[in-house]
Amino acid sequence: MANRNGGFIGTDGLDAPDPPTAVTPTAGDAQVSVAFTAPTDTGTSAITGFVAQVSTDGTDYSAGSNTGTSSPIVVSSLTNDTAATAKVWAINAYGTSAPSVASASFTPAVPVLALRFGGGISGNDATNVIDKIDITTLGDAVDYGDLTDGSTGNAGLGSSTRAVCFIGFNNTAYKNTICFKLFSSSGNMSDFGDLTESTTKFCAASNATRGLRFGGDSSVTVDYITIANEGNATDFGDLSSGGSEAKNQSACASPTRAIVFGGNLDSPGFTNQIGYFTIGSTGNQNDFGDLLAAVRDTAAFASSTRGVCGGGHPSGGTFQDVIQYITISSTGNATDFGDMAGTGKKEHAGASSNTRGLFMGGQKSGETYSNEIEYITIASTGDAADFGDLTVTVTGGQGAASNAHGGLQ
Repeated sequence: MANRNGGFIGTDGLDAPDPPTAVTPTAGDAQVSVAFTAPTDTGTSAITGFVAQVSTDGTDYSAGSNTGTSSPIVVSSLTNDTAATAKVWAINAYGTSAPSVASASFTPAVPVLALRFGGGISGNDATNVIDKIDITTLGDAVDYGDLTDGSTGNAGLGSSTRAVCFIGFNNTAYKNTICFKLFSSSGNMSDFGDLTESTTKFCAASNATRGLRFGGDSSVTVDYITIANEGNATDFGDLSSGGSEAKNQSACASPTRAIVFGGNLDSPGFTNQIGYFTIGSTGNQNDFGDLLAAVRDTAAFASSTRGVCGGGHPSGGTFQDVIQYITISSTGNATDFGDMAGTGKKEHAGASSNTRGLFMGGQKSGETYSNEIEYITIASTGDAADFGDLTVTVTGGQGAASNAHGGLQ
């Protein structure tokens, strides 16, 4: 039976349609897509449209509104990280239906994204491809734009809004280029400024405001940038290598500390050392502890409390699949976390949200390049699992960044 309570009262009674049913919201970045089922009883005139409205208090449905002729209707300009509900009304020539039952609660939010930059592809060429991965949802990467150069030996970092890539080697020469893009839209990188030197095979990490670049080929220099402001990098301090080189390391950060894992030093070559820096204060590397073995070409990421380092090439051995972790606030040696999926891997990229970490691409034992994405839950020890695939089969200093890693919390 019709449940109309609006519109013109004609010979058939109330002539507006019944309300829509099954209102289902899908939250996005400052918006919601509101799906619904149109009413079977349309009144005495065909439905001409629908209106969806949003409430943040369950009473006043004026937080956002939009109209449409069918399901779904997207309501935009909402406030991220604020819970809301939606209702839908049906409209015909005689009037507007009663409101639907309120939807389940939803919360608009910026998508939790990882971007992966460049790297080496088959034939020892360098790619300029930027991949985008939604960290919260298993699945394949999508193309998101291009770097300013096809390049390897890169490193990436990010704030909640900006991804930054330090360019290493562009097939012909070492670079000192810094480029950036917004997480919020696809497109190519823009110029940010320059590092203090031209080098490659470095690593990088950041908190919400400041990004650090660590060492590289024939370098122990640490640079820093303010992520929100384009400009050239500034000297921060030095890595403690015992020589003039620290390269093929990996790094991650909490809001206050940056951690650097393993790599190659002048002496003793492959190293198991873990170092740390206080991000807010310029200065040289401090000793943190040791990895389980001397290793280079690992990938790393962090939650706000735990740093994770995975894979790599140990001294005198085949590529490893070991994942290990530290508690960032407490100096000490690394602990076994679990294993990466399949065979060992090196020169892969790492990125994370505050809860989930991704290992991307890399070179597998047997000299094969990979397009695989694996993931772990950072707070829970255990083996990595399949996440999806990159758009390219890639290795060699790719660089990666996310907009929700542990350094932003």
